[in-house]
Amino acid sequence: MRCDPGPPPTLTPGAELARGVCRCLASMDFAPLVEFVPARGLRVDVMALGPGGEVWVIECKSSRADFQSDQKWQGYLDWCDRFFWAVSPDFPTELLPADAGLFLGDSYGAELVRMSPEARLPPARRKALTRAFARQSAWRLQRQMDPAAMSGGA
Repeated sequence: MRCDPGPPPTLTPGAELARGVCRCLASMDFAPLVEFVPARGLRVDVMALGPGGEVWVIECKSSRADFQSDQKWQGYLDWCDRFFWAVSPDFPTELLPADAGLFLGDSYGAELVRMSPEARLPPARRKALTRAFARQSAWRLQRQMDPAAMSGGA
């Protein structure tokens, strides 16, 4: 017997922006993962693994208040090679730190408008992070394929 999953969930403005950023990243041959936890107490909006193993973190901000209330973003810098903000085209980008990359987008797509400077991860951290990324991605896929059988994992 097949269950009807019903209508797709309504996305928050931040989740809509993340979807557009993920579409852009996929077109750049990056594998994006939303709401990734690189370390206890941190949850990045989008982490993406590039074709050469590079790790990008993208924080999606749906409003001025959302940006101003974010107190954790600098903690993400130790967990990526490049850090980006993603905002809508009408966001006041002058509020964002100029030393980070920038995506402009919406729920349908995004555009990389400013590349972030690179700060390469140490090899041991890259290995651990890549492994955690792969495991979390695999668990999510397995839960989607067989939610009733999944009781453990990330």
